[in-house]
Amino acid sequence: MADGNPILVIGELADGAPAPATLGAIAAARALGAGPVGVMLAGPSVGDAAQTAIAHGAEVVYAVESPVLADAPPDAVVAAAAATVAVAGPRIVLGAKTLLGRDVMPRLAFRLGTALASDCTSLALDADGRLLATRPTYGGNADATVRCLGTPAVASLRPGTVDALAADPARTGDVVAVDAAIDASVVRTRSVERVEQAAEGLRLEDARVIVSGGRGLGGPEPFEQLEALASLLGGAVGASRAACDAGWVPTSYQVGLTGKTVTPELYIAVGISGASQHMAGCANAKAIVAINKDAGANIFKDARFGVIGDWAKVLPAFTEQLHELLD
Repeated sequence: MADGNPILVIGELADGAPAPATLGAIAAARALGAGPVGVMLAGPSVGDAAQTAIAHGAEVVYAVESPVLADAPPDAVVAAAAATVAVAGPRIVLGAKTLLGRDVMPRLAFRLGTALASDCTSLALDADGRLLATRPTYGGNADATVRCLGTPAVASLRPGTVDALAADPARTGDVVAVDAAIDASVVRTRSVERVEQAAEGLRLEDARVIVSGGRGLGGPEPFEQLEALASLLGGAVGASRAACDAGWVPTSYQVGLTGKTVTPELYIAVGISGASQHMAGCANAKAIVAINKDAGANIFKDARFGVIGDWAKVLPAFTEQLHELLD
């Protein structure tokens, strides 16, 4: 493996631009202070995405262009990533634990003969320059810091853990074309149809304020009050797995280990007990406000502010006060 960039980010494209999770991974790589950062971008055509990545902190963009990479089939992306590692020669490889990253990063680590530190929430270097990766364990009830001994060290970062750097259009960098020679035969799955659920308002991943409801609400009707509060705050509505499993709201609302990971400025949890499965998806919120009538609910351990009381009394009063302040 030739000498090259100390850190390589396995990037993803979204609508022709670097995905937000990729920009966050670039910022995390820069924060390590281990030297220049390269990012792989793969698709039928990388185009202007390379300059966007450079503007957000990358020194080098490794462009892998092939029609086989349309719709980013994991088999082809793994092949592109392995070829890029061979060219770049990094000692650290980072990716985002997105839907695609969950598929690509473990397989890439296996190809490289090393281990994967998955779903990391923070990264650092020890005195020897080895990667230290901190990740939730025991269902989110504890954090474990692992020392990556393999070369290269490979880790996936939880989306939203690190904010993207502000874009600097004046930044310059190199774009290196990587000939991955990806044969269509490596792709074992194909995209038959893409169906996107109609979005109403903000996406959970983009919302600065989220109002979430759980089993304690007792049914689907109370979510109308959550919608009203979220609208007032310019936010979005989320839910626990129990609320989604009950059919009260669509599964697209679900926050948690098997749902979406969110990092809003403010997360208001209404009638949510705070099970580790749910907290794994919102623990990185800047501030959590919990409303629950059970004083022993686990949610209060993670909440910055807590209200012990019946949500049916607390929420309307809070919304009314907020209306008065805004008026």
